Amino acid sequence: MGIKSLLDYTGQLLEIERFRDYCPNGLQVEGRPQVKTLISGVSASQQLLEAAAEAGADAILVHHGWFWKNDALPVTGIRRRRLKFLLEREINLVAYHLPLDAHPRLGNNAQLAQQLGFDIDGWFGEQQTGAYGVLQAPSTLLDLGVRVERALRHKPLLIGEPQRQIRSIAWCTGAAQDYLQLAIELGVDAFLTGEVSEHTVHLSRESGVAFIAAGHHATERGGIKALGEHLAAHFGLTHRFIDIDNPA
Repeated sequence: MGIKSLLDYTGQLLEIERFRDYCPNGLQVEGRPQVKTLISGVSASQQLLEAAAEAGADAILVHHGWFWKNDALPVTGIRRRRLKFLLEREINLVAYHLPLDAHPRLGNNAQLAQQLGFDIDGWFGEQQTGAYGVLQAPSTLLDLGVRVERALRHKPLLIGEPQRQIRSIAWCTGAAQDYLQLAIELGVDAFLTGEVSEHTVHLSRESGVAFIAAGHHATERGGIKALGEHLAAHFGLTHRFIDIDNPA
C-alpha cells in the first residue's frame, strides 16, 4: 500500500481542507513509501514510537502529532530524539487533529457517543467540533459518572447535584472546557469534555448545567482507533491500536 494513496484517501474521508487547525494534518514525518503495518495511538510520544517500532510499524497514526502552532522551532532535546528515532527507522508519522474530532462516524465525538449511549442531534462550537443530543437511557449525574468510568477506564470529575436527572447532553472530547458556555446556551442538562479549568466549576454551579471532566486522553482513544481499523479494512493492512496510559 503506497503511503500517498493512504494519505489521499484519508484526507478526503476526513475533509481536512475544511479545517483551520493548530498543526499540520496528514503526513508529518516521511518514512518508507510502502505501508503494510499501521500502528495507531492517541499521542506521538516516545513511548508510542518505541512500541510501534517493536510492532513493526511502517506508519504511526495519531490524533496528537507534532509541529503545533506555538511550538518552538529548533529541533533540539526531546523533539530531536523523537524525530531521529523515526527517521532512522523510516517510519511515517501521520496525524489528524480537528478533522478527526469532527467526523460524524469515525471521529472522537461520534465514537464517544457510541461508547456512552448518546444519540447525536447536532453539532456546535468552533468548526462544528462539538456534538449535542440525548442519552439513550436517561440517568442521574452520579450514574452517568459510573457509566463513563466503566466505558473509558477513567474516573471522571462530576460538578453538579449527584441525583440530578440527565436527559440531554453536549460533549466535545479533549480540552473543550470553554465550550461549557455554548452548552449552557443550548439548554442541555450536562456537558462532558476531557479537562476542567478553575472557572469551569463556578460556571457549572451558577448555570445549573452539570459538568463532567472525563479525561483528555480517555475521551480521545476512540477516534484514532476507529480510523485505524477503518483504514486497515479498506486497504488490507495489519493494524494495532497501542494505548499508552495517560491519567490526564
